[in-house]
Amino acid sequence: MIEKSINGITFLTGAWPLSPDRPTIIFIHGAGDSSVFWKHQIKGLSDRINVIGIDLPGHGRSTSPGMTSITEYAGILDGFIKDAEIPSPIPCGMSMGGGITLQLLLDGKSDCKAGIVINSGAKLKVMPMIFDMIENDFPGYVNSIGLFAVSEKTDKQKIEFVIDGLSKTSPEVINNDFKACNCFDVIGRLAEISVPVLVMTAADDNLTPPKYGEFLADHINGALHVHIGDAGHMSPVEKPDDVNVAIHDFSSALL
Repeated sequence: MIEKSINGITFLTGAWPLSPDRPTIIFIHGAGDSSVFWKHQIKGLSDRINVIGIDLPGHGRSTSPGMTSITEYAGILDGFIKDAEIPSPIPCGMSMGGGITLQLLLDGKSDCKAGIVINSGAKLKVMPMIFDMIENDFPGYVNSIGLFAVSEKTDKQKIEFVIDGLSKTSPEVINNDFKACNCFDVIGRLAEISVPVLVMTAADDNLTPPKYGEFLADHINGALHVHIGDAGHMSPVEKPDDVNVAIHDFSSALL
């Protein structure tokens, strides 16, 4: 993987410069995560399509401060796409990143060719327990990820790098991420999305249960729904091959 930075936004990519005749998947991580979350997708797909995983402001190696709303994050992503001159952009977000993807598509910015939403929803209410843990027991919050964010069938060693990354993100940034999620609600606007959308759900996702994704697929015109078995909220890490196949097939069909 290659690490680059443009105007304070750091990102990982499989190749640089990007091929102008390929679509570009822009991977957007969830609350408190970073571009490293998508390492299996960047490594597994870069020989077939352009792939970029970004560090949102306040995350990973990006230098600018974190945001407090999904709309602000979508604006940052729009600016990055333009600054980096991304060809045929397709935002792909998980959880909070899924909300950012939906917001970007609804705002009609960056001339996005399509969108991919993984384990997310049109409304992202956060359990009060999460805010309490971040404020009063941040190490406990980080360590609990292995309990409630993955399937019982998943080898916990698979997500050790994710937990390590979360531990290095500021508790304030993570808290603001979840506040941004808590205020996000585009339920009444899904019919406005006019580009192809792939919605992915995971069978053992306890944070954004499959019904969230099913609602998206039912209310976004022409949306494709792919369900990943034996995986939880972190399905791109738990079942990378299955997720990569779905992303590749969807993006290839757009050509």
